[in-house]
Amino acid sequence: MTAPVPEHVPEATLRDGTAELHALREEVRQGPGRKATEAQHAKGKLTARERVDLLLDDGSFNEVEPLRRHRASGFGLEAKRPHTDGVITGWGTVHGRTIFVYAHDFRIFGGALGEAHAAKIHKIMDKAVADGAPLVSLNDGAGARIQEGVTALAGYGGIFRRNTSASGVIPQISVILGPCAGGAAYSPALTDFVFMTRGVSQMFVTGPDVVQAVTGEIVTHEALGGADVHAETSGVCHFAYDDEQTCLEEVRFLLSLLPQNNREHPPETNCTDPVHRRCDGLVDLVPSDGSRSYDMRAVLAQLVDDGEYLEVHARWAPNVICALTRLGGQVAGIVASQPAAMAGALDIQAAEKAARFVQTCDAFNIPLVTLLDVPGFLPGVNQEHSGIIRHGAKLLYAYCNATVPRVSVVLRKAYGGAYIVMDSQPIGADLTYAWPTNEIAVMGAEGAANVVFRRQIAAADDPDTTRARMVKEYRSELMHPYFAAERGLVDDVIDPSETREVLIQSLAMLRTKHADLPLRKHGNPPL
Repeated sequence: MTAPVPEHVPEATLRDGTAELHALREEVRQGPGRKATEAQHAKGKLTARERVDLLLDDGSFNEVEPLRRHRASGFGLEAKRPHTDGVITGWGTVHGRTIFVYAHDFRIFGGALGEAHAAKIHKIMDKAVADGAPLVSLNDGAGARIQEGVTALAGYGGIFRRNTSASGVIPQISVILGPCAGGAAYSPALTDFVFMTRGVSQMFVTGPDVVQAVTGEIVTHEALGGADVHAETSGVCHFAYDDEQTCLEEVRFLLSLLPQNNREHPPETNCTDPVHRRCDGLVDLVPSDGSRSYDMRAVLAQLVDDGEYLEVHARWAPNVICALTRLGGQVAGIVASQPAAMAGALDIQAAEKAARFVQTCDAFNIPLVTLLDVPGFLPGVNQEHSGIIRHGAKLLYAYCNATVPRVSVVLRKAYGGAYIVMDSQPIGADLTYAWPTNEIAVMGAEGAANVVFRRQIAAADDPDTTRARMVKEYRSELMHPYFAAERGLVDDVIDPSETREVLIQSLAMLRTKHADLPLRKHGNPPL
């Protein structure tokens, strides 16, 4: 019997296939649908693609694996296999320079991480390191995908390992734009900078429900792990903003101050602010009386190009200022005492904040400028019992280990161990300067006189008059502005109005500095 002849079916053409591809791409670009997008917007949140578009230069995004789908089964997963698997990955440019990015799409599985989701992130992280370009993560996810069990947890392990191996190699920036809980919170903690937005982003290891069940404490998501908590109390967050648009614009600004990787210098700009501009206002801005307060931010505004700088951890440990800026068009990191907070004394949090900043600058070839007006370490039983020695040693270690150009300026006082720790010449500062009102000593004249001359004061008929005379004598002998300069511990005493010019010229000379550390696997810094 002769088999029936099948009806003629026209072969699909390349044009048909291309049209199908474009239709599929548009479907992927739209995501899970209008309702899911409206729900995201109703929470005051942008979608993942809207965020990527804000971060990158217009039209520069190239997506990687947009058609990826999970292969898990069970608990209904086999019936729901959306493209992208809840994370958008790829590369684009920011100010014309290549940036790699991944963004959780909360509309798909709540942005939860599964095996395919993690594999996409692993791939883009590997590409960022291979290309030597910054990595930005836009975090908005519900943690590990519970339905996939241990494979989801293994995905986080791969992210953490890559975060660690990329540390100090490429800049890593985490932007928290929604929930970031459990294991997910540790990836941002391993990166160089963390951004958050108020009202929509939270980070915590255990959520409010678990906290209440275990401890009985009742707390909201925002009070437990919101942007303000991490910007002011925990120090987890470096930058906090009111809305996503401002937050992502500031991420772009930060990227403009960072090199692509640890083998490059930060980008230079044409400086329109005169290098030789005098800063005459500094003479009146900084009181000569060391006990009087002032805002060091006003000093920075006078010194740096166009008064513009990006302060890191602005609201955490406010007694020390850490900022990225430009001097003569060259990027520099500023570490400065802040007399307006705790008189500028160093405490545990300030030491940790400054140490981390110094390490970050050193990792990415950013010169360091240290401005000192520090009365010492904060005294107290709580500080000692909480480990001020151990934490203060972190800052000491960071400076001693830094090989980038380092310039320090003593504005007024620099007492005791705090003087040594904050990039003094003995620990390796390349150039050290001081203003003509500087006081560099073991401690203030009053405290020193009470110790050195305690017997004479106690035996005097008029102890107060004797103490005043001894204080004056100690100050004139050991604390006059030129004492350190006469002994070579300060390279020069400079006119405050010329500080900007001196800093720029010093950094220009040090630009080709080369220093090698001893051969070792790695150091063992204080905990």
